[in-house]
Amino acid sequence: MNAGLIVAVVLSLVWLVLMGSALASYRLGWGQTIRLALTWLAIFLGFYLVVEWFLIAQGTAAALLKILHNIYYPS
Repeated sequence: MNAGLIVAVVLSLVWLVLMGSALASYRLGWGQTIRLALTWLAIFLGFYLVVEWFLIAQGTAAALLKILHNIYYPS
């Protein structure tokens, strides 16, 4: 592992501890904490799926345009 990767891993762990301590300061019950975590997971997963769908659709459209270009303008 290089130094940049080690720094990234350590800082990620520090951010997780900071986030965990901020969440613990609210003194929520386990049920509410899990529900909150699942809600945020659903939000990020939904955003990820929308972005992935857009990239796949964009790639498919580009491939289709390339095929059509080759049909109408053969080289």
